[in-house]
Amino acid sequence: MTQEKNLPFWKTKSLTEMSREEWESLCDGCGKCCCIRLEDEDTGAIYITDVVCKLFNPETCQCTDYTNRSVKVPDCVTLTPDNVDKLHWMPQTCAYRLIAQGKDLPEHHHLISGSRDSIHNAGMSVQDAVTCETLVKEDDLPHRLVVWPGEPDIGP
Repeated sequence: MTQEKNLPFWKTKSLTEMSREEWESLCDGCGKCCCIRLEDEDTGAIYITDVVCKLFNPETCQCTDYTNRSVKVPDCVTLTPDNVDKLHWMPQTCAYRLIAQGKDLPEHHHLISGSRDSIHNAGMSVQDAVTCETLVKEDDLPHRLVVWPGEPDIGP
């Protein structure tokens, strides 16, 4: 029992048992989930772009109005313990997804490294590598497909 007390909360609690603070702290700040995705209507394949939501700050990799994001961006998905394992489009490197799958957090996660900058220093975020959706025409989105570090390669 002593060993369990020394383990971090994400190893001893299920996602549903976590406090709001613990839940929010799992976000590694990579920004990949804020990138606009395209779905192939025929195959269901999801493709990610380097275009982000209008509320995303590319320097900090944070939402500029996190509290009101769902009001200002109605299609913004609020991640919950109940839907995290159903959102197949979430990044493979997402801490919520990793924990839901019973995996551990990577070394560059701030809860492991102690620094919010380690995700950026490891090259695992979209920091300064994205463009705001207000600057891109919708017809140009298919020409802006990317594969972020740690994500599976996209098909032909």
